[in-house]
Amino acid sequence: MTGSPTRVALADDDVLLREGLATLLERNGFEIAGQAGNVPELLTVIRDRNPDLVVIDIRMPPSHTTEGLDAAHEIRAGWPDTGILLLSAHVEAERAMELLATGHRVGYLLKNRVIDVADFVGTLRHIAEGGTVVDPSLVRELIAARRRDDPLEQLTPREREVLALMAEGRSNAGIARQLWITEGTVEKHVRSIMTRLRLPETEDVHRRILAVLTFLDSR
Repeated sequence: MTGSPTRVALADDDVLLREGLATLLERNGFEIAGQAGNVPELLTVIRDRNPDLVVIDIRMPPSHTTEGLDAAHEIRAGWPDTGILLLSAHVEAERAMELLATGHRVGYLLKNRVIDVADFVGTLRHIAEGGTVVDPSLVRELIAARRRDDPLEQLTPREREVLALMAEGRSNAGIARQLWITEGTVEKHVRSIMTRLRLPETEDVHRRILAVLTFLDSR
């Protein structure tokens, strides 16, 4: 990179890890704007020194659960141009994705994957320049979660066809003509779809509409 060095703040309650990371980054042309062992210290560093990029451990004091992730959301809201790299020993898929969805200057890496200095430095530079980096483990977790949560996974291929035609606004008779089956068979498929999607029959809810909305939401 040309111009002034990228200024980085480090937040981790493990002092040895933090100091080692600071040394590594300084050797590779970064400037350490400050270090913090907890979230209040981190926010003070950001307010006082305005770093270009923050490297945050997700699990920090006092509870070592999601304090670092909570701080990252606060930083994104208050300092939207500050790059953020989350480091974690665990996959925190759901809330991490809320941050990653902001789409710029943000990254998420598992600590045990930070084994190549050149790759890590490249990741930081990429984030500082406006990019996004996502650990492959997080991607796999999100794909698996989507599959687990997809209500259409319960449907047979034929039931999916029927539901897709319902979403096009076709009546049972229209679906029967399209699929070359009887209207009675369509009705059986529709009842099965409602059961598999757990859409109970009530006077206040139009189950056919709910089924279509479920289909559209899963696409």
